[in-house]
Amino acid sequence: MPIRRLPPETVNRIAAGEVVERPASAIKELVDNAIDAGATRIEVEAHGGGLTRILVADDGCGLSPEELPVAIERHATSKLAPDADGLWDLLRIHTMGFRGEALPSIGSVARLQISSRAKGAKDAFSILVEGGQVGEVAPAAFPGPHGARIEVRDLFYATPARLKFMKSERAEALAITEEIKRQAMANESVGFSLDIDGRRVLRLPPEHPGPQGRLARLAAVLGREFQENALEIDQTRDGVRLSGFAGLPTYNRGNAAHQYLFVNGRPVRDRLLQGALRAAYADFLARDRHPTAALYVTLEPTEVDVNVHPAKAEVRFRDPALVRGLIVGALRHALAGAGHRASTTVAAQALDSIRAQQSPFPGYQPQYQLGPSPAGFSAWREGGWTPPTQRPMDLPGLNEVSARVEPGYGGDLGGAVREAYAAAFDDRPPTDYLATSPPFDPVDYPLGAARAQVHETYIVAQTRDGMVIVDQHAAHERLVYERMKGEMAAGGVTRQTLLLPEVVDLDPAEAERVVARADELASLGLVIESFGPGAVLVRETPALLGKTDAAALVRDIADDLAENGAALALKERLEEVCSTMACHGSVRAGRRLNGAEMNALLREMEATPHSGQCNHGRPTYVELKLADIEKLFGRR
Repeated sequence: MPIRRLPPETVNRIAAGEVVERPASAIKELVDNAIDAGATRIEVEAHGGGLTRILVADDGCGLSPEELPVAIERHATSKLAPDADGLWDLLRIHTMGFRGEALPSIGSVARLQISSRAKGAKDAFSILVEGGQVGEVAPAAFPGPHGARIEVRDLFYATPARLKFMKSERAEALAITEEIKRQAMANESVGFSLDIDGRRVLRLPPEHPGPQGRLARLAAVLGREFQENALEIDQTRDGVRLSGFAGLPTYNRGNAAHQYLFVNGRPVRDRLLQGALRAAYADFLARDRHPTAALYVTLEPTEVDVNVHPAKAEVRFRDPALVRGLIVGALRHALAGAGHRASTTVAAQALDSIRAQQSPFPGYQPQYQLGPSPAGFSAWREGGWTPPTQRPMDLPGLNEVSARVEPGYGGDLGGAVREAYAAAFDDRPPTDYLATSPPFDPVDYPLGAARAQVHETYIVAQTRDGMVIVDQHAAHERLVYERMKGEMAAGGVTRQTLLLPEVVDLDPAEAERVVARADELASLGLVIESFGPGAVLVRETPALLGKTDAAALVRDIADDLAENGAALALKERLEEVCSTMACHGSVRAGRRLNGAEMNALLREMEATPHSGQCNHGRPTYVELKLADIEKLFGRR
């Protein structure tokens, strides 16, 4: 078969298959153009899942009538310009678009109309493209002082086969909504509105540039709860800056859908983010739970390649290990700074569960009013309410004595408690401390003063403005685990030498990756060396792992290096062993604690990072504010 040159229309349709995969990708390209044009407000409308009609309007700089016919030519763009030597540098991309493919690709498979008024111009003009056929530039009506309105009708009508691969209108509408949310999170200073089938979906006013405006925009997109439970990230390493916000470990999700990465203002999808988040939160979340984060990487354009794919949704870093290490280090630093803080959703979920419960005693009907009358507590105390003479119904649990009730902490604290509090402040003798220091009310501590132990499992503490309920086993498990990790980091990982070194056969590329990380693995207790092409020799393994399958461990490490660029398997196994040892060595549920022990546990939680959640990601305590408690009893 002879070689033929394809006609321009066919070439455009082939290109359109890469750039315009679905309505959401067409909207992405048009929004990118609006942002590059300096728009401060962008309006998007979609009908029929974007297949029937798409409208993107902005208040950017606009297009002149001379530029309109050029804009719909392939590889014609205003984003690139030659340098002094006449060279076109694709490694210094400062704009969202630069390939010059979006408008001609859309015009080749749909009915495209561009109306625009250039900034400072008096008249507006439009041009129409139908299935690749270009019309004439003509005067047009335009509502704003400047900007562009791009309308796309009957998307893929010129390529009917593509329509068969489209999903339902609802699915396409959801994809459009997700795309606009990503664009809005990347550009907090730009206002966005989205209407689908005439229904208002998003209204996001412009926010002030900077962390506070960015957090306000993230709260508008991800929900107010994210704002209340987000940790600010701002770290710089070797010219790469990482900023943004990440959720507390106890504020987690069942999937990774709420993890966002933006590189130089561009929303991208990259496996590097998921691997880095997994490594940073490995100590705090169960395997089936995922953190929430919106991270922004800023670096020199020459250090990242955005020309990997026509859709520009993927990037390639010149030094991916640097970016990954920065993400992991910054997240761990922020999590450590959070201390014992737990997410506000823990208390909200507890309150919702309480409200959702019906009476715990089916068929029980109160025979009389228990407690103060509507006249108030004083009227009840002064005789305004008289208890009935009949004996109230005996309810299960009301007459039972709690596992442990401690006296109030006013006045003399008692010997054991005096020792605990004095040790918490400094090394002076307890008597000297209490004699020279002003009295301090323990309820002013973040986790308050222990008042009781319920069911020999939960510690009830009183704070200045509420109460805290602590799961003693989960809390102590985290404290022991953090102590073991610190000891392991300080003293190194103890190794055990194999009587017979084990040879592990791998793919040559896998073996090369594993051997390249030999020093890192040795610091974790695994000593390996190259054993010819495609083989690794294991000489020592971590003693913590006991008798382990060295070959399976090395293969898991090879898989991790291929997928995430880090040997997570070994770290996770060591941490899993430490976690198991901490679980078995911590205070068990059902053990009775005295007042000094309970308060010592609370004070150590306040001083230990990550103590707001156990090793499995569950909260270690629930804090209820007094206002929340009063709402439960109808006082508010």
